[in-house]
Amino acid sequence: MADQSKNYRYSTNHQVVIDADTRLVVAVGRPLPGNRNDCRAWAESGAKVAVGKTTTIADGGYPGTGLVMPHRRTKGQAELPNWKQEHNRSHKQVRARVEHAFARMKSWKILRDCRLTGDGVHHAMLGIARLHNLAIAG
Repeated sequence: MADQSKNYRYSTNHQVVIDADTRLVVAVGRPLPGNRNDCRAWAESGAKVAVGKTTTIADGGYPGTGLVMPHRRTKGQAELPNWKQEHNRSHKQVRARVEHAFARMKSWKILRDCRLTGDGVHHAMLGIARLHNLAIAG
C-alpha cells in the first residue's frame, strides 16, 4: 500500500475526520499510497462517504471537493475583505485543535513500524484512533 513520495520515503496517505469540538476521531479512510493527491484521496479512501453531507473543513489542499477551506487572495488583490479575514481566523482556530489531535495520533511508533504491511496499516490506524478516543473521553 505504501508508495514512494517526493522525499523518496515510502508512506501512506490517511484521511482522518476529527470532530473539532470533542477532538474525537469520527472516521478513518482506507490508506492510499503517500504520493496520492489529497483531493483524490478524500474521495477514494471512503472518508467523503463517511462524512456524507456534514459541513467539513479542511486545509487549502482540497479545492473542488466541497470542503470548507480558508479564503485566498486572487491574483492582483492587495488583501482580503474583513469578513474573509475573520472567517480565516476562526478557521485557523478550529484547524489548530484538529492538527493537535493529528499530532497526537502520529506519535504512535506502530505507524512507522508497519508502513509496508498492506492492510496492517489500516488496522493500526483504526486501533490508534480508538486509543486516541479512549484517552480523550477518559
